Amino acid sequence: MKRSLLILIFPVILMSSCSLIKKTSAPTNEFENYQEDLSGSRIIFPDLEEQAAKEETAPKGGEKVLSADDDLEIALNNLKEANKAEMYWSGYTVLVYSGVDRDLAFKTRNDLFTYFPDFKTDMQYQQPRYLVKVGKFVNRIEALTYYHQLKENFPSSRIIQDRFLREGYVIPEPVTDGQQQN
Repeated sequence: MKRSLLILIFPVILMSSCSLIKKTSAPTNEFENYQEDLSGSRIIFPDLEEQAAKEETAPKGGEKVLSADDDLEIALNNLKEANKAEMYWSGYTVLVYSGVDRDLAFKTRNDLFTYFPDFKTDMQYQQPRYLVKVGKFVNRIEALTYYHQLKENFPSSRIIQDRFLREGYVIPEPVTDGQQQN
């Protein structure tokens, strides 16, 4: 009884309280003459013509001004030289088989040679498991084309991160006491 009475009274109170709120609308022309001065808080940039004129003048002392392309070329060459010094590079490969069964690993490798003779297959043994991998890719997107082709015949295939020995990298010989380093 009390519950049904509350259910009936609550909406009545709610509706009556809404009518107490005055609904006023501002006239549309109330803010017509509003003005605000923001010039004190604005950032002021130098004139573009003045800035261009400064850039065109050659620096004193015969210094060479490099464009952004020249700067990028220098940075890329420095990065290339630093990368050549690295023994390994990081990339992606498609892992076709990973398991402890040696016979299944060799069967998977032979099936890869049969189905995809153009793919470079690599088989590794990392105790206690055998890994059969396909390809060496710089980024994951390059590996996706191989992955989609392999997925049909090898459903357990997946793309993984890997490290590869840099081609042409010569491992420096250790320096002994009798030799001098150049």
